[in-house]
Amino acid sequence: MAENHYENPPLTISRIGIIGAGVSGIAAAKQLYHHNPVVFEASDSIGGVWRTCAYNSTKLQSARKDYEFSDFPWPNRDDPSFPTHVEVVDYLESYAKHFDVLKFVKFNSKVMELRFVGQQGTTQLGGNGGAYGSPLPGHPVWQIAVQTNGSQNLQWYAFEFVVVCIGKYGDIPKIPSFPHSKGPEIFQGEVLHSIDYCKLDKDAASQLLKGKKVAVIGYKKSAIDLAVECAEANQGPEGQPCTMVVRTLHWTVPHYSVWGLPFFLFYSTRASQLLHEKPNQSFLRTMLCYLLSPLRRGVSKFIESYLLWKLPLLKYSLKPDHPFEEDYASCQMAIMPENFFTEADKGNIVFKRSSNWWFWKEGIEFDDNTKMKADVVILATGYDGKKKLKTILPDPFRSLIEYHPSGIMPLYRGTIHPLIPNMAFVGYIESVANLHTSELRSMWLARYVDEKFKLPSAENMLEQIYKEMEVSRRITRFYKRHCISTFSINHGDEICEEMGWNSWRKRSWFAEAFSPYGSQDYRLKN
Repeated sequence: MAENHYENPPLTISRIGIIGAGVSGIAAAKQLYHHNPVVFEASDSIGGVWRTCAYNSTKLQSARKDYEFSDFPWPNRDDPSFPTHVEVVDYLESYAKHFDVLKFVKFNSKVMELRFVGQQGTTQLGGNGGAYGSPLPGHPVWQIAVQTNGSQNLQWYAFEFVVVCIGKYGDIPKIPSFPHSKGPEIFQGEVLHSIDYCKLDKDAASQLLKGKKVAVIGYKKSAIDLAVECAEANQGPEGQPCTMVVRTLHWTVPHYSVWGLPFFLFYSTRASQLLHEKPNQSFLRTMLCYLLSPLRRGVSKFIESYLLWKLPLLKYSLKPDHPFEEDYASCQMAIMPENFFTEADKGNIVFKRSSNWWFWKEGIEFDDNTKMKADVVILATGYDGKKKLKTILPDPFRSLIEYHPSGIMPLYRGTIHPLIPNMAFVGYIESVANLHTSELRSMWLARYVDEKFKLPSAENMLEQIYKEMEVSRRITRFYKRHCISTFSINHGDEICEEMGWNSWRKRSWFAEAFSPYGSQDYRLKN
């Protein structure tokens, strides 16, 4: 945490501050436009992880029409190809320019510290039913220390309400722990995290990988993309295979079609989500879910049968032990690059299953007592988004970030922490289309800030959050993620109802039941 050299620092006072100008920050700024928010962005551009944590080959995992703002369609939205990260950044910049939100953004402005200056005791439960006060009380509640252009001097701002949009990805890498004297310090090669690899240009990345024995640790989307780039850099007789070290397998899909049927039919319509448990469901709905559970499992098996037919998962021992629906319910389904298994068939990508591993001087040693030599080890092991928050939030709020034992940050409607006053978090809940998820919650947040509705008591909000956590715990072993993919439409319904909107957004009963929900369904309807 940055040191504050002023007991009473000079302040620039505004009503609303937004931290971060990625997808969520820009969405929040647009919805809160009428409040003239101040947006702090640590880098020199908008785009968030799409600009700072993307590889040369990184692409969106959704079709364009599934990743767009409700009032700003892609110009070529019917193009079936997945956009590159450059195209995504261009789209975000076009959106920000079109709605004139760039004027709110202070670039190269890194938030170093937050200080709570509101009334003490606002986080206590009980007394007035744990009721929330006004989101804009007319006086500062938070002070923010900002470092601009790397200066050692901090500039302080004061806000009535703060929206945190720094996300769970990027900035702080999650590094595995190792036994004593078996960490990277004894390895004679090069060790880097995927966030370091993101910063390399195409030539530097190729030079790092070409002709080298590379080990990529992980088997999620970033690791898979890394392995493909490594294989492409090692074509020819002098090339070396890339080894993926895999601890936990997850289902991957080649495209959004299953045995000729569109994927959305299985999970993204009202009819399909009837098969899945949701929070606050009635006894009859609970019984219906129970009676339909064989059909739900059959859907998962149906998709698994296609993936096992389409992809050589059995050949490479990459078939997960858990059902497909558990990966979908935890937002861990990844799109497989077209040439991934082509490179594996050529021997350019090989796989090593291991629960535990550590370094030795020439490479990596595994828990089955085998060793592999390596020149470069790349850790595609994720990011520590909560640590980012803990470095800037003061006590006692720092200790409230995680709800134990799940480790999930408790957020009502994926946005409001019931015990942190005058603050919102956008971009911390996951679904199939995170841009749409962030935009809808920004719409809800803007109406809350404008006092178009009131929040429930803190106790009631916590009760709702815990219900969502319990649903996740029952439907997937990977419940330590705030993912709403199997009840996303219900989540949207509840948000609409709080905003005073009609929750059924389609024009016909048939479309309501069997067509997918997306951002366009929430455009200019109230």
